[in-house]
Amino acid sequence: MPLRHLLPILLALALATPALADPPARQLFGAVHTPTGGPAISIGSYAKGCLAGAVQLPTDGDHWQAMRLSRDRRWGTPQLVSYIESLAASAAQDGWPGLLVGDMGGARGGPMPSGHASHQIGLDVDLWLQPMPSHTLSAKQRETLSASSVLKKGTRDVDPKRFGEAQRMLLYRAAQIPGVARIFVAPGIKRAMCGITWRDRSFLGKLRPWYGHDDHFHVRLDCPAGAQFCKDQDPPPEGDGCGAELDYWFTDAPYKPSTTPPAPPLTLADLPKQCRAVLAAK
Repeated sequence: MPLRHLLPILLALALATPALADPPARQLFGAVHTPTGGPAISIGSYAKGCLAGAVQLPTDGDHWQAMRLSRDRRWGTPQLVSYIESLAASAAQDGWPGLLVGDMGGARGGPMPSGHASHQIGLDVDLWLQPMPSHTLSAKQRETLSASSVLKKGTRDVDPKRFGEAQRMLLYRAAQIPGVARIFVAPGIKRAMCGITWRDRSFLGKLRPWYGHDDHFHVRLDCPAGAQFCKDQDPPPEGDGCGAELDYWFTDAPYKPSTTPPAPPLTLADLPKQCRAVLAAK
């Protein structure tokens, strides 16, 4: 039986006996492909929340194409959609051919069936570091084309042939748009950005080194003004982040296998109480 047909049964169990029968929230949210009505409301935190009133990014725009359409992860707040449109237009001024847009969030936010711990409240988006092709990609190409790492093979440093002025300016543009909380990039990308002489280095503090971001960058927006149910992440530390905290990422310490058992999947009981109503809404 398809998961979407099981949703009413799973949801009924979760609402009736949350302490005993909550299925993983990722199953419940992953089975819903329509947003709720009403205004957009981000509820909870980036890694533990949901989204009411989501809007969908169009498949194609003047300067972007969305990837992996089968995942149905093109949903977010109006602010996120506006951000993507603004960055695409801004980067085009530098000659960037266009954005390839990866995952945003689900139609009602919440935990995803796979791939992300965050992206739950409509304020996160993954953008590829390779330029958009000059032609419109087919549905098959959007599913099979792979993002390419910009690092030298077997190292943590960027390959100048894959990460140059165009990519640097794209990240600069991405960080300068108002409302950006932080941008996750591979440590080598951060170090490459730190090595440039910028007139104003303040934007560098928003570039945060993190695992796995060598073929794309992850933009996270601040909670919208007046969003009473939205919980912002603590702001990044002061400064450009190009000193000892970056050096740490070029030691072996961050990459040692964890000895802590993985946490169990989130359930509805773990999310803000408003998320039950978001999930149950027709």
